[in-house]
Amino acid sequence: MKWGIRSKKGVIMRTEFSETDIAAFKPTMKVGLLATVNDEGLPHLSLIATLQASSPTQLVWGQFTEGASKQFIRRRPQAGFLIMTMDKQLWRGQATFTHTAQQGPEYEAYNATPMFRYNAYFGVHTVYYMDLVAQTGQEALPMGRIVTASLQTLLARVAFGRRAQQTALNPWTRALLSKLGNLKFLAYIGADGYPTIIPVLQAQTPDPEHVIFAASVYGAELCAIPTGTPVALFGMALSMEDVLVRGPFLGIQRYGGVACGALRVAWVYNSMPPNPQQIYPPLPLEPVTTF
Repeated sequence: MKWGIRSKKGVIMRTEFSETDIAAFKPTMKVGLLATVNDEGLPHLSLIATLQASSPTQLVWGQFTEGASKQFIRRRPQAGFLIMTMDKQLWRGQATFTHTAQQGPEYEAYNATPMFRYNAYFGVHTVYYMDLVAQTGQEALPMGRIVTASLQTLLARVAFGRRAQQTALNPWTRALLSKLGNLKFLAYIGADGYPTIIPVLQAQTPDPEHVIFAASVYGAELCAIPTGTPVALFGMALSMEDVLVRGPFLGIQRYGGVACGALRVAWVYNSMPPNPQQIYPPLPLEPVTTF
């Protein structure tokens, strides 16, 4: 198969998936992330475990719970994606949403999997289709460099000190985002209108308003983000607990001699069912009028 290839921010991009790629995406036990653009033009990140390729040029995913990303992608079709298999192999790229279906081969295949076939409470009710724009191809998550970057971030975290003016992150959120074994990913919207996802597993929180991450891994991509750009950061534990935060990127600066990217958190979102919703700034309490 002949692949189209183009370069984006120093990363070689392919315009098709190989048969090996398609097979690697099939297992349900993997991390699938979808980056969308919200109604304010800001990045949003969601965990989509059903994300896979249905052909060399098409991605699909099944909806079985409600969430903001489904609304956003219908209105703004530009999307970014990341797939990470259990052996820590990564694929990242961009795609364009085209349509949905509530029947057909993909719909039948999703609902025939053990996760949904034997589930008495819910199944996939809608399949979303996206045309591939470009993807990185298979790349191994650089765990050795991530461990080094995590130690560097720990040193920078001490030097960063406490600069918070607002308490955006509660103790639970800080613990989840700072734990070294948890997964963390950053997304921003490029000049072409498509979101890009970058792994930042080394990220930690020095205070209740900031997240920092050493730029010694994926540094070229982090340095390419303009200072002040709105970014979203999704953190998740292997226990399937997760949280989404968003705010301006403060650029690459040195803290204790360590070059780090930093995010000032202005918004926090609980993306876990059964009730995904904004938790910072806190929403006003409203009386229940309909029973």
